[in-house]
Amino acid sequence: MIKIFDFNKINIDKVLNRKIESYSAYENTVKEIIEYVKTAGDKALYEYGEKFDKVKLTSLMVTKQEILEAYNTLDSDFVDVLKRAASNIEYFHSFQKREGFEKVSDSGVIVGQKFTPIEKVGIYVPGGTASYPSTVLMNALPAKIAGVKQIIMTTPPMPNGKLKAEILVAADIAGVDKIFKCGGAGAIAALAFGTESIPKVDKIVGPGNIFVALAKKQVFGNVGIDMVAGPSEILVVADNTAKAKNVAADLLSQAEHDKLATAVLITDSKVLANEVALEIEKQLEKLPRKNIAKESIDNNGKIIVVDNLDKGIEIANEIAPEHLELCVANPFDYLDKVINAGSIFLGMYTPEALGDYYAGPNHTLPTSGSAKFSSPLSVDDFIKKSSYIYYTEKEINKISRDVVEFANREGLQAHGKSILVRCKDYE
Repeated sequence: MIKIFDFNKINIDKVLNRKIESYSAYENTVKEIIEYVKTAGDKALYEYGEKFDKVKLTSLMVTKQEILEAYNTLDSDFVDVLKRAASNIEYFHSFQKREGFEKVSDSGVIVGQKFTPIEKVGIYVPGGTASYPSTVLMNALPAKIAGVKQIIMTTPPMPNGKLKAEILVAADIAGVDKIFKCGGAGAIAALAFGTESIPKVDKIVGPGNIFVALAKKQVFGNVGIDMVAGPSEILVVADNTAKAKNVAADLLSQAEHDKLATAVLITDSKVLANEVALEIEKQLEKLPRKNIAKESIDNNGKIIVVDNLDKGIEIANEIAPEHLELCVANPFDYLDKVINAGSIFLGMYTPEALGDYYAGPNHTLPTSGSAKFSSPLSVDDFIKKSSYIYYTEKEINKISRDVVEFANREGLQAHGKSILVRCKDYE
């Protein structure tokens, strides 16, 4: 059962028990997989597909015929749902597009900044028996809006060699250019270094299990990555106007993800705290993923009772959750007070699940407190910024002494000389 704490009687850090897990036991395995894919290419991917996904493939690339079959297989109503979700996601992310700037001084000096899309991006989508079309939309659409020229997707196939129809249709709607049937650390290695079939990309985004996460860490530097995400988190700040059944449902919506997921309620109402605890037990019994959700709630679930909502927001900022719900009477009164959160859900009718699938903002969010210094996946993740400078002969002569003084102070005389050789008084 979920534990209830009085904030005045606890150490918040000990209650949350956030710790950095050591996965050293898996690191050598991941390294071996990466090295084998680097040397053996497609051959390694076929072998890993047979070993891990129990599938014997003759081709890694998804054909246009397979995508057409997916449309014919999938319920047309759900295709429409995917299209409406994609429209919402496109709408939100379209406002993130940025333009460069150029400033010209009276003396003719030009400074500016330009934005350039990343050329090739790889998207990893968990697959096999699972199906996450939302992940496809959330990763591919911002890349497309940014202007990425080629979007490559990898996802593990089912034992029959096929991919889930939902995944293929979502990829087609989002404008993915090529889709490949491979998963795990091997897929990350293929995207990072390229194989006979799979192009090397410049950046890899998308979630995955511990092997995928470690592989992304190991290939970082050769390619860019979005983030290394931890277990899912939800923090609900609620007052006495919130309904216990709604709050309990929202906490369980994240607890069912993973045994390591964290679900926390902060409230200034002891009555609500007790009602939510009872409601969680009631709703747990009806969940198909009851065992996973129960372990998450028992080990990581918390209800913290505070004296007032301002204190609750203060604690929320310290926790810096992936998802923050403000289930309070006047949520916009507290919005500006929130400084650390991946995504914020305002009011009684905005559950976190809206953000997972449909509303528009990205669901790839910073976890484990990293919302203190990082942000949700966005169009910015698929562009590069370059600055540029232009000086006239007159202006470089004018400021030459300043730059040379800097260079000499740092003991880098060649830097200074590169300025002086352009000046008219240099001999």
